[in-house]
Amino acid sequence: MSTETVNTKTQPGTEQIGALIRVTIDGIPVQVPPQTTILEAANKIGVRIPTLCHHPDLKPAGACRICVVEVEGQRTLQSACTYPISGPLNIKTWTPDVRRARRFILDLLLATHVGNCYTCQRNGNCELQKLAAEYGVDMFRFGHDEKARYEIKEDAPIVRDMNKCILCTRCVRTCQDLQAVGAIDVHGRGDHAHITTFMDHPLLDALCVACGQCANRCPTGALTEHDDTDEIWDAIENPKKHVVIQTAPAPRAGIGECFDLPAGSSVTGQLNTALKRIGFDRVFDTNFTADLTIMEEGTELLLRLKDALLEKKPVALPQLTSCCPAWIKLIEHVAPDCLSYLSTCKSPQQMFGAIIKTYYAQKQGLNPADIVSVSLMPCTAKKFERERSEMHSSGLQDVDYALTTREVAKMIKEAGLDLPKLPTSDFDDPLGLGSGAGLIFGNTGGVMEAAIRTAYELVTGEEVPFEALRVTPVRGMDWMRTAELPIKKAVQAWKFLEGATLKVMVVHGLSNAQKMLDMLRAGELKDYHFIEVMCCPGGCIGGGGQPIPTSLEIRKARSNGIYSEDERMAIRKSHLNPVIKKIYEEFLTEGPCGHKSHHLLHTHYIPRGNRIA
Repeated sequence: MSTETVNTKTQPGTEQIGALIRVTIDGIPVQVPPQTTILEAANKIGVRIPTLCHHPDLKPAGACRICVVEVEGQRTLQSACTYPISGPLNIKTWTPDVRRARRFILDLLLATHVGNCYTCQRNGNCELQKLAAEYGVDMFRFGHDEKARYEIKEDAPIVRDMNKCILCTRCVRTCQDLQAVGAIDVHGRGDHAHITTFMDHPLLDALCVACGQCANRCPTGALTEHDDTDEIWDAIENPKKHVVIQTAPAPRAGIGECFDLPAGSSVTGQLNTALKRIGFDRVFDTNFTADLTIMEEGTELLLRLKDALLEKKPVALPQLTSCCPAWIKLIEHVAPDCLSYLSTCKSPQQMFGAIIKTYYAQKQGLNPADIVSVSLMPCTAKKFERERSEMHSSGLQDVDYALTTREVAKMIKEAGLDLPKLPTSDFDDPLGLGSGAGLIFGNTGGVMEAAIRTAYELVTGEEVPFEALRVTPVRGMDWMRTAELPIKKAVQAWKFLEGATLKVMVVHGLSNAQKMLDMLRAGELKDYHFIEVMCCPGGCIGGGGQPIPTSLEIRKARSNGIYSEDERMAIRKSHLNPVIKKIYEEFLTEGPCGHKSHHLLHTHYIPRGNRIA
């Protein structure tokens, strides 16, 4: 609603004080800055107003109207999520008219909501279902569509069932505003309005990067990840298969939320126990290949710097990180001219898959074809990444299945296990040891901090003091963060770096990544050497496969959980991981960026442009 229509007549006891505006909500006075919405003001004093289209990460839309309230002096009910406070107001959030309006809206939504709650992935965690229970909906007053109007689309890691869509447009705003991808939009009018891609093309053909942020913010079961749990159960129950799972750090900071624990609760040991009881033959730590990534990616950067500074060769700098598959697919589509800036390193997930079906298979005397390699990831794009044609360097598909945090939580519950009450256990040998540097990969800035911890020691020959391991300039949630690393002295191999200052940058969120690409093309980043890019807000802790709901506060709590666990780790630098040292001694004997590691751990990318993905 425009501010011109807001009634600013002063009500008794609602005078404006200074720069703040005093309003009354359900008889409770509160002072707020101008343009604060009624919903924000209510939240400030603990008055709950129900919402469906609203999400704290997104701009208000006022699409569902479930948040309507009475504003004294206004002829009709107003949506609390979009109503800006520009003068003193008297607001009532609960009156007979408000109750009837909300119930009416719910009845209308349910009339066209096709689907069986019992078989829906969001059963028990559906916002529409929750509100229907709260408002006593025990019958379909306006009937109920039994026949599906739209075909269920399973053409990507994200499954689309628009029969369950309530047109709240959260997914559209997430894709267009938060991520600046724009793969989906509202098409059609009136009764024919529905959310789909341009010309109803398959998602991955429409620039979708499979990040899953849309599914993470969908209030119903209209958007969900493709569920692979039945295939995992089949593999576990097959005595001929050796089933291993690697677990990434971000899910371990979030999975406790699926069992009513606070965000950021550390349940790594309990999760190991749960996965072993479920039936996985080995439980490994993705932090191991995060450490491997630091060795490979850090060496690649130093070699690029050597070519640029010592050999005076034309080199693509700054080097961009390549851990995030959604970010990779985006740059393949929108900036194929910038592909040379990307590190050639695979993600830790894919490095692990390649190592499992080569090094691990040899050590254990296993036929790689009998190994089922599973990953626990915070990300739906990992499902897309594992199927990329480039990810078969072991001679087989390196990673067979990628499970989200939500899928693994479901498996644990199906096995009758209460995660918080389980005893702790360690990861399995030989790939179960990771460092704190690998652990913080789960946070935005974590890859950069891990790289700095190792690069500083390799280049200078001096140990980073324990208290200096917190590289605070690259931590936080600001969309872009920069840091400078002066090299005052260097060992002989890297003497050319002595006196140089390495400039690094951290970016998270695809809309921000695209801003960075614009700066790169404009030549504004020519003085930078290394840039970390993560697709999801907050990095992997805010991944599309993480527990629902998400918000800035939840992501901060998960991030703090990871940093706290890092502080307790015995090994906090990737190059000090003894298993990393051993694999270079026994298997990757030419060292980082050698011929064998290049074959198994590095890859190339595809200039996709507008063609089919």
